[in-house]
Amino acid sequence: MNNKLPHFSQRLLSWYQQHGRHDLPWQHDRSLYRVWVSEIMLQQTQVATVIPYFERFMSRFPDARALADAEQDEVLHLWTGLGYYARARNLHKAAQIIRDEYNDQFPQVFETVLALPGIGRSTAGAILAQALNQRHVILDGNVKRVLTRLFAIEGWPGKKDIESRLWSIAESLTPTSQLTDYTQAIMDLGATICARKSSCPDCPVIDLCEANKQDRVSDYPTPKKRKTLPVKETQMLVLHNDDGDILLQQRPPSGIWGGLWSLPECSDENIKQWCLQQLGLLVAKPKVQTVFRHSFSHFHLDITPVHIRVKALTNQVMEADRGLWYNTQQPESLGLPAPVVHILKSQ
Repeated sequence: MNNKLPHFSQRLLSWYQQHGRHDLPWQHDRSLYRVWVSEIMLQQTQVATVIPYFERFMSRFPDARALADAEQDEVLHLWTGLGYYARARNLHKAAQIIRDEYNDQFPQVFETVLALPGIGRSTAGAILAQALNQRHVILDGNVKRVLTRLFAIEGWPGKKDIESRLWSIAESLTPTSQLTDYTQAIMDLGATICARKSSCPDCPVIDLCEANKQDRVSDYPTPKKRKTLPVKETQMLVLHNDDGDILLQQRPPSGIWGGLWSLPECSDENIKQWCLQQLGLLVAKPKVQTVFRHSFSHFHLDITPVHIRVKALTNQVMEADRGLWYNTQQPESLGLPAPVVHILKSQ
């Protein structure tokens, strides 16, 4: 490993000056707050997808106080479609901690940043390195891919011993200056040149790469052994009243789609009876639509939309369950799961 140390960061920084990404929206006015939001959005999400979300988010929540004071529904609304909604909930919680405990100022000490909801070791390091040029090591998915190829490291990077080795290597390669550029550079290298489909001839450190020397670049990083994902099924009820409004219910604060507004889900074969017993609604004959699949990281969900006209409301069960009638022509600012957005748009 030592023979790579004098060359890696210097070459990477030179490459970054010419070929790296310098026009990302969070690189301008590179405040702690803006970098933090961008880093959370970029977790498991491509830059091209994040940019429009980031710009809308900054327009509505230009600082931590604005985010902290907002209703969670509005935060989730602006996150709709970005996925992994726990990120948005944690971002909101952290903003409230920053407001209440740090006088609206994002902390500048690594351990304090790490203690905020939704921030891990690599994310804390990336925030402080990019915003304040502090020397901290990062090890996100892009960096793991670069390092496993550079040193031809066998084994799934999520294993504790492999990950510990990668942290040690990342520490040894991280320079003592130009941390803002270096942090962005190594992420850029992994996201562009050393991506899943690599472009090795354009790599500034190709002669240092053990995987390239072995002609085994595509073998790294070692993938996790995949299990066959289970398939679950649900019926989403599109209950609409005479005004065309559709019934939504807020999901529990944790779990899948936590805090988002979704369509009622029914597993009962007798949908009319279920609506009467669970929602206090008298409904017309259900019209079953075509099944479609929505995939999560750990299971597939086959969704059957069922359109139903509501004839009468018999009690107020819905209010207890945080239900509301949603006007699709003048929609409220609510967080909606992607499949629900798909169903509503197909009305």
